[in-house]
Amino acid sequence: MKKPPNKSNSARKRKPGMAGELELPGSNSRQAKYVLRLYVSGSTSKSALAVENIKRICEQHLKNRYALEVIDIYQQPNLARDEQIVAVPTLIKRSPLPVRRLIGDLSDLKKVLIGLELGMRE
Repeated sequence: MKKPPNKSNSARKRKPGMAGELELPGSNSRQAKYVLRLYVSGSTSKSALAVENIKRICEQHLKNRYALEVIDIYQQPNLARDEQIVAVPTLIKRSPLPVRRLIGDLSDLKKVLIGLELGMRE
C-alpha cells in the first residue's frame, strides 16, 4: 500500500531558488541578485540613452546586487538571434525569475521599476 505524500512538510522544506517555488512580487526582490542583459544597436542615441538610464536605475535601486551585460546586436548577432530580439533597445531580466523583457530607452522610471518587480517606493 502506498503512503500519500506529506504535503505540509514538503512545502516547509522547500529551499529558496528551487524549481517550482513561487516568488511573490516584492517578497525577495530587495535582496535578490539581478542578472540583466541590455541589447542595443551600435551607438545610436536611443541605445546610448538606454545604457545610461539602466546604469543609473541599477545604481539607485540595486546597488551591489546586479550584473549588467550590454550587448551590441551588430557585434554579437548570434546572441540577439538566440534571444529572439526583434526590437532594440531591449532589456532582459534573467534573474530573479520570472524572466521579463522591457523594450525602449528605459526613460520611464515607473515602468522600469514595475518591469523589474521593484515597484515604486512611495
